[in-house]
Amino acid sequence: MKEITSKKALAVALSKLKGFIEPKVRVEQYITDAEVAAEVLWNMRLRGDIGKVSVDLGCGTGILGIGLMLLGKVRVYMVDSDENALSIAKKNLERAQSEYKVAGEAVFLCQDVIEFNKKVDFVVENPPFGVKVRNADRDFLKKAFEVGKIVYSFHKSASKKFIDRFSSENGFEVTNIFDFDFPLKATYKFHSRRIKRIEVSCFRMEKKI
Repeated sequence: MKEITSKKALAVALSKLKGFIEPKVRVEQYITDAEVAAEVLWNMRLRGDIGKVSVDLGCGTGILGIGLMLLGKVRVYMVDSDENALSIAKKNLERAQSEYKVAGEAVFLCQDVIEFNKKVDFVVENPPFGVKVRNADRDFLKKAFEVGKIVYSFHKSASKKFIDRFSSENGFEVTNIFDFDFPLKATYKFHSRRIKRIEVSCFRMEKKI
């Protein structure tokens, strides 16, 4: 089995995972770019945030959670309300395990993220940006703050002031921000461009002592 020893190797491994078959526009189901995911996950590893009990809230097809398992012996709760997405995530994990050394383990839970109530050390999420359902991103963040100690969460870069304020109100502080020219690949019939790039940031937030 291959072992992931570099950020580039991680990006290659994640690029092999399958995306949504019938993505749902209401919950803004888009594939997280493999290069972006690898950049954030590798930074997590460098900070020592890998190797703990974790949850991937709204895991979709599993790219972030599986990435965690590729990098360390971590138990990851993969939470999503879409059974089809979870089915793909399970197959993606099997695909990764067939080629790479996967030290971690996954627990798949088909439920709304607001129903998840297990305490974890670490939360990773790429939630809806609240374009179709207002405050969807806020609901994800609120749940992350309830169950975790360290949170990595993707949001539009224009949300920086809101993220900083909302984190503080919930006893967290933003410690790092990773900015990306995030590629959204054409996913729905109404998309006219093959790739649209938007400014997205991943925020690392830590519970205040």
